[in-house]
Amino acid sequence: MRDITYPPIIVTAKLGFRALGLRFQMTGTEHVPRTGGALLAVNHISYVDFILGGFAAHPSKRLVRFMAKREIFDHKLAGPLMRSLHHINVDRADGLGSYEEGLRYLDMGEVVGIFPEATISRSFEIKELKTGATRMAAEAGVPLIPVILWGTQRMMTKDHPKDFSRGKTIAISVGEPLHPTGDDPVADTAELRSVMSATLDRTIRDYPADEQPPGSWWLPASHGGSAPTPEEAKVLDAEEKRRRAEKRRARAAAKAGRKG
Repeated sequence: MRDITYPPIIVTAKLGFRALGLRFQMTGTEHVPRTGGALLAVNHISYVDFILGGFAAHPSKRLVRFMAKREIFDHKLAGPLMRSLHHINVDRADGLGSYEEGLRYLDMGEVVGIFPEATISRSFEIKELKTGATRMAAEAGVPLIPVILWGTQRMMTKDHPKDFSRGKTIAISVGEPLHPTGDDPVADTAELRSVMSATLDRTIRDYPADEQPPGSWWLPASHGGSAPTPEEAKVLDAEEKRRRAEKRRARAAAKAGRKG
């Protein structure tokens, strides 16, 4: 693919990282292949994961094409940028089309990034995963590489104000490649979740202790933080989904009223 926008975006991002005084704690980046297709399965804890998740492939000099929800592509500013970076539009009303587009990219030898949790984890632990990542890697015959981000939630996440103050550590842990066969996508997905959970636990333990004291809102309850438990997060997610559905119904009703 011809990339005109991506290189200057990376330069701009690096300048932004420096301006924010971000410190990177990166491990396992050698697992991202320097050539050929690969699928990165990234945990989702922040609105900036698209930017920092792609950094996992930077040491291998690869560009990551993220699968992102259609709403981002519909945005008047973000949409053109996402298309110029050759990210993949995920339309939940056309899941098969998005899946096939991801396969096409992998077949072309691209590195594709996917968030198998689908939405941000309010507990900051690994949620239940969709089977799409393991099915896609198996069908394309490419390695499935777990990637764990930590610290990004401190900058911009659900239910908390933005905080772009200087001096945060961003941890990026890349696990060894998995090779799902596709014979049992549920079992393959359970293995992926287990690996991602173990890598997340290790990443949290290795994170600078002075940046996540006990009781921190960005620390999972299982690690002594005050983040919602996974069970509490499910309740919050359901309430958010209900509010969004109500807003959609209200907009539809208002639109119908204007037409009438």
